[in-house]
Parts: sequence; structure tokens; C-alpha cells
Amino acid sequence: MTHVLHETPTPQRFSFCWGGTCAAIEQVGLTSEEWSRVRAMFDPLPRDAESELETIRNAIGLLESIVGPKTGTSGDRAGTFGNSAWPGQLDCNDEATNSTNYMRMMRADGLIHFHEILDTKTRGGFLIFGRHSTAVIAEIGSMKKFAVDSWFYDNGKPAIILPLDIWQAGWKPDNSAAH
Repeated sequence: MTHVLHETPTPQRFSFCWGGTCAAIEQVGLTSEEWSRVRAMFDPLPRDAESELETIRNAIGLLESIVGPKTGTSGDRAGTFGNSAWPGQLDCNDEATNSTNYMRMMRADGLIHFHEILDTKTRGGFLIFGRHSTAVIAEIGSMKKFAVDSWFYDNGKPAIILPLDIWQAGWKPDNSAAH
């Protein structure tokens, strides 16, 4: 994960993690048409930080649906445990790393203006079970931090974005199959 998060991703070439804590890393590239679909979501550019969050969460879902068939992860299901029968599963570390890279590409392309992309964060105990990681962004100016979590739903669904302190307190959506 650390190696991937120290790279500079571009739509033409970026590392994609899957298999649990980046056990498998693939180099992926998007066509100009695929990246244009992402850019179209930001047209017109969001007018404020709140609308930018909504666009980001939807753009992450779109990128998952584009990248999934390229990496064999389009069948990724919400959560981690109980999904071994489904090929191409991602755990929360994979999701956090990939979402961070997606947002870095968006920011580098001038699509994200109201938020900075931060390092991933982990909540939970000392053992691997009960721990959970997420991508994190901060609103420029206020530096209010938000969790950007795509782990709670199946591949291609919009990410969840909520204040980081609420996420760190153990929040999880009621309608998620994730454990």
C-alpha cells in the first residue's frame, strides 16, 4: 500500500490494488474516452465544497465500474468477509488506496478544487479483525476532514463520504451488506 500511495497516478497509468492489502497490484490505464466520462461528471465544476463531495462520491463509483472489467474486480462485493466465492475481491485497504489514487488523478486534472487529498486512515483495535481503513480528504480553508469509503457497497456504487470523526467512531450504513 505504501509503495502505491507514494506513486503519482495519471489516468493513462496508475497502480490498482486488490486481493487484500494490495496483495495484487496491477498497472491500469484509462482511454481518453473513459477519462472524459469522469471529467463530464465535473461539468460544470461544482460551485462549493458540499457539491464537490457529491460529485467525488459518484466519480469514484464510475471509476470502479470502468476499472473493474480491466482488473477482474467488477464482481467485488461489499465488505470483506464471506465473499471468497466471488472473484476479484477488495478489502478496505485496497478500496482506500484505490479511492485515494482516483481522487489524486481528479485533483491533478483540475477537477477537485475545494478539497485536498490526505493519507488514508484506519480505525479499530490492534488486531486485523475490527480494523477498517478509508481514503481521506480535507476541505481547503476549514480543513474539515472527511472519510471517503467505497468498501461498504458493491463495485461501481458511489462511495460514502462523511465527517472523519463520525467514521472513526465506528459508523457504518444500515443498508450495507459489509461486516
